[in-house]
Amino acid sequence: MKDLRILIVGGGIGGLTSAIALRRKGHAVDVIERDPDWSVYGVGIIQQGNVIRAMTELGLIDDYISAGFGFDRVQVYIPTGQCVADIPTPRLVDGYPGNVGIGRRALHKVLGDRTIGAGANVRLGLTVSTMDDDGSGVSVTFSDGSTGRYDIVIGADGLYSQTRQTIFPDAAKPEFTGQSVWRYNFKRTPDVIGLQAYEGQTGIGLVPLSDELMYMYVTTPEPGNPRYAKEDLASAMRTKIAGVPSPAIAALVDQITDDEEVVYKPLECLLLEGAWHKGRVALLGDAVHATTPHLGQGAGMAIEDGLVLAEELEAADDIETAFAAYRDRRFERCRYIVDSSKAICFGQIGKGPLVDNAIATREMFMKVAEPI
Repeated sequence: MKDLRILIVGGGIGGLTSAIALRRKGHAVDVIERDPDWSVYGVGIIQQGNVIRAMTELGLIDDYISAGFGFDRVQVYIPTGQCVADIPTPRLVDGYPGNVGIGRRALHKVLGDRTIGAGANVRLGLTVSTMDDDGSGVSVTFSDGSTGRYDIVIGADGLYSQTRQTIFPDAAKPEFTGQSVWRYNFKRTPDVIGLQAYEGQTGIGLVPLSDELMYMYVTTPEPGNPRYAKEDLASAMRTKIAGVPSPAIAALVDQITDDEEVVYKPLECLLLEGAWHKGRVALLGDAVHATTPHLGQGAGMAIEDGLVLAEELEAADDIETAFAAYRDRRFERCRYIVDSSKAICFGQIGKGPLVDNAIATREMFMKVAEPI
């Protein structure tokens, strides 16, 4: 199919990469984002070779690499600081690293600039008020009273997707895992030139983001899904890691001082088992397969969704065929990431058997190296 008019609901990683992929196929694309400031929180994200391959396909690779920190190894440590595994990671694109650590704001700028540069129409501070799929198109009324008529609508609006709720009101809701993640940025130390992942009930990782910057993530058991006051976040994060015996981690604890810079997030997951579309409205990313961050593939799966959806729309003669083929190509790969990530999470908090991170990481790299 050619020359479709497409609405993407959600201006995050999945929505923007989808917009870029669809514009490259020649479709007219509108993107709406509920946040009028189009802001993202200021810590980092780990992305592996499959994302680097995807960024190459999107024509973004050089801008993307220059905005982050490339690396080719993952090191696994026990809490004392002893390295127990040093895993070389596959390069899927010649001349480029196997992984990238990148600040979310830096990634957002790369994707946002290219989305606008590619000719997509981005509108901020908007949500969908009503959506009427009459079989031949979708009529949309927006929260500012304006309207639009589209061939298809793509819900890339995250874990608590309004679009999913609209088309599948009885679908499963996000599940709290019993664990949360804390994140904080630091000046990069010279030894952090790749992901350093610490095993244990409190999982810790150090990730380089640039020559100057790195971030720490900390996963902790949080029975009952407690909430922390903003003014207590820095002290709470310090407390969570104060007893870790690793000298490298201990040296960073006292630097966690700014409550505003601590990002705390309860970990929830979701996998939509049935169809990922209804009529002319389809879902992607966290709206259908939200994962915990233990394998670092949440954003990667959303990015791949956008590429595959654009390919299937180009190949098919009708919307139903395209959407069904998209879901068929994506489901088992996304299920693997959701289930494997959740298994690591549950092992850390005693809800399941303990998972060997080195083995799980190696398996993940082999899986995502497969074609999409």
